[in-house]
Amino acid sequence: MASEFLELLSQINDPRRGQGKKWQLGPILLATILAVLSGATSYRKVHGFIRAHRNRLNKAFGFGWKSAPAYSAVRTILRGLDGGDVERIFRAHAIQLSGGQLSGAAAGADAGHLGVVAIDGKALRHSFDAFNDQKAAHVLSAFSVDDALILGHLEVDEKSNEIPAAQGLIKALALEGRLYTMDAMHCQKNF
Repeated sequence: MASEFLELLSQINDPRRGQGKKWQLGPILLATILAVLSGATSYRKVHGFIRAHRNRLNKAFGFGWKSAPAYSAVRTILRGLDGGDVERIFRAHAIQLSGGQLSGAAAGADAGHLGVVAIDGKALRHSFDAFNDQKAAHVLSAFSVDDALILGHLEVDEKSNEIPAAQGLIKALALEGRLYTMDAMHCQKNF
């Protein structure tokens, strides 16, 4: 399963030039995900995680790293990625984990059991920029309750709200025919 996920991560478009790619994108992303899951909150802490667990990462995933990538290399790689491309890969991974049965009535075995999707939005902590008068980023998430999977995220436009974003997320993830739980703001007559 880990090799399949590593293969998916390797499909993310790498914006770096072909020349001088010392660190492959897939292994860097997988190590970063593991570091964040272990509590890393900065590029330096990701570097520290990789340095501390390099031998285990090499053994488990076959990275073949002789040393850990510098925190600046990790930062350069991660900051160059396209968020939409990363989201597309994570959505494909969610579909793989569910056995390809996330959409429509296929998620429920019969008409009496519709798959439940929880949709909720959150403002991302520390994402505002007072100096540039930029509001905090607001992200809407879809969670498949039956599969215990995050199906996808969608950033809510600064000049909009969750209602049109939720409708767009349902269409983008092909989740028609499911039972939804949402905040009270979605209980409108003209939904």
